[in-house]
Amino acid sequence: MLLADAFAEFVSASSRLEASYRELQQEVSLLGGELAERNAKLTRSVAENEQMRAAFQQIIESMPCGILVVDSAQRIITINPEGRRLLDLGAASVESLGDLIQLTPIDFKLFESGSDDTINSELCLSTASGDRWLGVGSRRLPCLAKPARGTVELQTIWMFVDVTASKQAREQREAARNAMALAEVASILAHEIRNPLASMELFAGLILEDGENASQWVSHLRAGIRHLSGTVNNVLNMHAGGCAEFQKVELAACVRRAVDFAQPIAANSGVVLTFQGGEAPVEILGNESALQQVVLNLVCNAIRHTPSRGLISIEVSTEATGPARIALVEVVDTGSGIAGDLLERIFDPGFSASGDRPGLGLAVCKRIIDSHRGKITVSSRLHAGSTFRLEFPLL
Repeated sequence: MLLADAFAEFVSASSRLEASYRELQQEVSLLGGELAERNAKLTRSVAENEQMRAAFQQIIESMPCGILVVDSAQRIITINPEGRRLLDLGAASVESLGDLIQLTPIDFKLFESGSDDTINSELCLSTASGDRWLGVGSRRLPCLAKPARGTVELQTIWMFVDVTASKQAREQREAARNAMALAEVASILAHEIRNPLASMELFAGLILEDGENASQWVSHLRAGIRHLSGTVNNVLNMHAGGCAEFQKVELAACVRRAVDFAQPIAANSGVVLTFQGGEAPVEILGNESALQQVVLNLVCNAIRHTPSRGLISIEVSTEATGPARIALVEVVDTGSGIAGDLLERIFDPGFSASGDRPGLGLAVCKRIIDSHRGKITVSSRLHAGSTFRLEFPLL
């Protein structure tokens, strides 16, 4: 009886063990399937990563700019062919930033940014084919995760671009601009000096002809020399971006001196030149030499376009404009006038209504008036004369 009970218990335990074994086999089979599936996915992922790495490397290799990737230990991870060409490395082996610094006269640490911001600099690299200008930029790669054991975090990516052609083009454009500026200064000086020289020539003739009044003509001659010096300084300041020295100017006296200086030119052309100033002083902040340059330009222009026995009148006054008053200078002539369709262009540099002059005088006048915070306008009718109106803020 005991043996039968033991045998029955053994049979029951065997059945349970066999059932557990079958369950274990099923679980092993399921795990094996899952493992195979995961291995397949991992294999596909590794293949995709390899394809991406190869594609990325191909992109870097084919980029038209130089690319250099350096890790935090300053070991070179990647340098593409264009980078080797731009840095004139040839077939030299470079494994670290130190090797690169020894082969090229570039101190990369001077260009490396301490932040994540891209920086741009230019450097000149002397090569066998001549000097080469490179645009250099670097960017610190962000640390997205802590690197795994045994790996080194990528730190900096460098980019090099050959900017030799663009730099040479910039230098050529700058040289052309300087040449044009020099030519403009020469043209303006030649134009602006012509008017006072004409008066000074007449004064020299009067000194010879009129010995009794020689001291008067010598005084005018000296004033003309001072005016020439002031004109040269005004033109040079205007083109150098400097500012003429401004001080309190009594406008009527300033304009009268310019009119007196132009009287011999008007008399030589048979034109009557008159001046009228108010009794009260008209004071503005300005440069007397520059203001006389404006008046002389306007008067000489009027003389050229006014026939013999014509009249040119200059008047200095003040006028109310709203709550304030302004200083006003008007130059009125009885000359040939200006066509209406040309009035908007006469202050443009290089524009001449007659086409026989360089077209600089009125452009210079406008620049000078603008520097005085003033305003110049003109009204004119063909064969009926012109009126130039100058407005200045009063002190």
